[in-house]
Amino acid sequence: MAKMTGGDALTQALISEGTETVFGIPGVQLDGLTDGMYRRQDELNLLVPRHEQSTTYMADGFHRVTGKPGVAMVVPGPGVLNAGAGMATAYACSSQVMLLAGTIPSKLVGGGLGALHEIPKQSETIEGLTKWTARPTRVEEIPELVHEGFRQMRTGRPRPVALELGPDILHAEADFEVGEPFAVETPSAPEDGVSEILALLAASRRPVIHVGGGVRGARAFDLLPRLAQLLDAPVVMSENGRGAIDARDPHALPAFSLWELRDTADAVVSFGSRFLTPFGQQLNIGEARLALVNVDPDDVRAPRRPDVTVLADATAVLEALVARLEGQEHRTGWGDELARLRRECEERIRAQVAPQMAFVDAIRASLPADGIFVNELTQIGYVSTYGFPVQAPRSYVWPGYQGTLGYAMPTALGAAVGAGDRPVVVVTGDGGIGWSLQEFATAKRYGIPLITVLFEDNRFGNVWRIQRDTYGGRFIGSDLVNPDFELLVKAFGIDFALAEDADAVQRAIGEAVTARRPAVIKVPVDVFPSPWPLIHEKH
Repeated sequence: MAKMTGGDALTQALISEGTETVFGIPGVQLDGLTDGMYRRQDELNLLVPRHEQSTTYMADGFHRVTGKPGVAMVVPGPGVLNAGAGMATAYACSSQVMLLAGTIPSKLVGGGLGALHEIPKQSETIEGLTKWTARPTRVEEIPELVHEGFRQMRTGRPRPVALELGPDILHAEADFEVGEPFAVETPSAPEDGVSEILALLAASRRPVIHVGGGVRGARAFDLLPRLAQLLDAPVVMSENGRGAIDARDPHALPAFSLWELRDTADAVVSFGSRFLTPFGQQLNIGEARLALVNVDPDDVRAPRRPDVTVLADATAVLEALVARLEGQEHRTGWGDELARLRRECEERIRAQVAPQMAFVDAIRASLPADGIFVNELTQIGYVSTYGFPVQAPRSYVWPGYQGTLGYAMPTALGAAVGAGDRPVVVVTGDGGIGWSLQEFATAKRYGIPLITVLFEDNRFGNVWRIQRDTYGGRFIGSDLVNPDFELLVKAFGIDFALAEDADAVQRAIGEAVTARRPAVIKVPVDVFPSPWPLIHEKH
């Protein structure tokens, strides 16, 4: 046993879990923790952004490209509230993010006495954004709770967790051992569920594989193409499922292809997807029978109407299906029709949103296959949800159903911290960038080689289009007054380039990739064609 403070114990527990970076902002309630980190700086790096919302966004981005849990740290009250948007996005996208949230002194919690940073019911607020949360009442509890938080993130459906930490607990001392991380059981596939899916497929001649955000990582990326070959079936990627299979694979199709496939499909097997429209209805699959594979019981219940339900890890079930199908007689499937469908999808995209696709093509051409693309809610970003070809696992980041405007730049900074030598490009607009302009300082301070492609149209483009098309041009609150971005970016000491067309964007990204420094590329644009007909089906 060793005598240590709560801050020392927490730091050591994080290191034992493999944590190398904490994205956090110090404050008085966290002094005991940051002092513990000071003593272990050779093993644990504290990366300090310029806004508390960026702590959780960066932790999320780090997780999405590495598969490792991201850790964020903020003071109580306003710090927790600022970090809440990033936690909401991580929750929507099933990301492994641990929030270390300060509290007021333990004896004052719930007292309503106006302690510094006190807000009513902070614990309840955090609980609404997490899978699991805990608050140690004794210093000796800290290591076990840290290990349990990591176990929670790594089992079942991965979602954010939180530890609330009082300053008195972080400063308290005791003799105890930190202990080892808790063992995490390898997910397995239930034999009866796999057999039910196989029976459904055996009766099918035109099956469809559907994948969502629950299908991630290199193992699934290798398994999906093989399952598609064995079934001769298309793989339809939801917006969150992009990157589950190489977009260049002859079986890979975008989400909107389901609108045509369902006319003749007789079975759909969906892996790791909520399988709902943005309006809370089950995806329309015509008369096809449906099998849902999901680790979360909430994602297979009504309004979904599955014929087969398998509550299990999607990748484990994929592996079991491939193992069972290997060596079986080749089955009739979609044949040459898949090539036609892929060609027609591509033609439809380019006919609908050709101006945006010129920029999407330029970004794709400037990146290696495993280059990372972080997608903001911009006119280019919306099109990228179906038009950007994702060619490697963990190389595409999107805010999921939370639709968090302004999340992209800090999330991309976190991704770039975890990316190693893989280049990271984020697209954003002059609307979304307003949430995080201060983080140019973070990129400069830590030398994070993030490439930001900033599209400037002087408006909230989607709001403006709706007001024009639906409300008779009654524009309100949709126009923007921007700074001179060149002067602003250069004031931060960051490389700047102006690109007025797609070719110039491709050249500028290529130069930034080579330079390995933070860079901003501004692209002046005007009104684009609507991207929505290929995102939301008309009802």
